[in-house]
Formats: sequence, C-alpha cells, structure tokens
Amino acid sequence: MPITIVDSQVHLWGENTPGRPWPKQDAENLAQRARAFQLPDLQAEMRAAGVDRAVIVPPTWEGLRNDLACDAARRYPDRFAVMGRLAVDDPAAPERFAGWKAHPGMLGVRLGFHTTALKALFDQGKADWLWAAAEKTAAPVMVLLPGDVPAFERLAQRHPALPLIVDHMAIPRHAKGDAAFAHIDALCALSRYANVSVKLTSVPSYAVDPYPHRGLHAYLRRLYDSYGPRRLHWGSDLTRMPCSYALCVRLFTEELRWLSGEDLEWIMGRAICERLGWPLAST
Repeated sequence: MPITIVDSQVHLWGENTPGRPWPKQDAENLAQRARAFQLPDLQAEMRAAGVDRAVIVPPTWEGLRNDLACDAARRYPDRFAVMGRLAVDDPAAPERFAGWKAHPGMLGVRLGFHTTALKALFDQGKADWLWAAAEKTAAPVMVLLPGDVPAFERLAQRHPALPLIVDHMAIPRHAKGDAAFAHIDALCALSRYANVSVKLTSVPSYAVDPYPHRGLHAYLRRLYDSYGPRRLHWGSDLTRMPCSYALCVRLFTEELRWLSGEDLEWIMGRAICERLGWPLAST
C-alpha cells in the first residue's frame, strides 16, 4: 500500500512588485528569486514527484507574510498546512500569537535566527515570551539555528513541553559534506529530550558527491538510530534544491536501504503530521 508523502518544508512567494513589495534588503540581495513560486507551481511539482501534502513555510525574503500560505491551506486543507512567520520583537506579536490558530491551516510557528541580526534577537531573549506561550498551548515551533546545538539544548531543558523542531538538522550555513555534520555527536545527544524532533530537510544541498549522495547516508543513519522514525521529518526545501523534486523523494524511499516499512512511512510524512496535529485520516 502506498505511503502518504508529506514534505515538512516548502516555500511559496509572490513577485516583488509595488503592490506587494519585499523588504528593501531582501529585494536587493535576492533578486534571483524575483520570479514568483506560487501555488500552481507547487502543485505541479508535487504531482510530478508523488508528494501528497506539504507544510508551507513562508520565506524571509518576502517579509513576514503568511497570506499566500494560509490561502493555499484554506483552499486545500487536506494538502497544505502552515508554519507561519512572526516578528518576535514586535510589541504586537504576543497578541497576534494569541489568535494564531484562527488563521486557515496555521499549525505553529517557524522562527529563523540564521543571520547576525536575527541571531542577536535570539541571544537577547526577544523570543523568550514565545517559547513560554508556545509551551503553554503545546504549539509546535520550527527553529532555524544553524550550527548552534547548545541553544537547542537550552530551549529543550527550559521548556520540556514545547514541541521543538530542529530545522535543517542544525547544519551550519554554507557547510557541505562532512563539514556539514561536524556537530553530529551533539545533535544525536539532543535526542535525549523527548520534546525535540529533527527535520531531515535540504539533504541534496549539503552533498559534495552526486546522487544518491552516499557520503551523507551514514549521518542520516546516525540520526535515525538516535531519534527513531517518529521524531524525524523528511522534507525538501524544494526551491533550494540542486536536483529534481522526484530525486529528493527517491533518496529516502529507494536509496536508504535500511529505511523501509512502517519506519519509512513515519519519516516520509506520518511523523510530521502527528507532530503538528494535522490528521492524516482524510487524505
């Protein structure tokens, strides 16, 4: 029986136009993304690759906008869900978060601290209110903290009821090959915190060898051995990939020979749906 394949991270965005302007810095530095990637584009990619569902994470370069993602989830609630963006240092953010799940398909929050300015917000404690609020309501939070496993450990210790999802395996920015997994021991040790799970996203972008990227298989196996299949989430981060969507899927469904059966079902979709409270029954 075919498994349900759920991508734990894709982006949608509109064009940089006067009616929908990007923040000035992103408009200047990310001009290569000026071509929109919208819902019909994503649907076509999913059909071609055999992906059934996707969690939409609005990208940073369009600003902290969730409207395209929520519109997709409103129109196709069995196929799309949203992990929305929120400016944690905005005085109005706590009030916005209080009504967060009233938005269509909004299942939690995705926070990125991957630049110097954003990391400063984390280090200054600007998100501390959110960790506490999300823990109180058991709202899942996906967190991008490249290369900083100790920060994840502090969060897991302080907020044991917070569903904390490690984005992109906490791989340092721009790292590839073995260097991308220099932190693997610490990341595996983080599995002792039951509230932590890990997104196995963007794997092809970290490889230095061609498909099927055998140089990374041992690291994926270590994560599997540490976390088990119910706390690991396959995903593509499709619009960053150096290969086709189909190969992102096949890397896990065909090339990881130790991954099969029910464990494959969990990693390829069931685990992220349970983690986010997005029932699979209607699929």
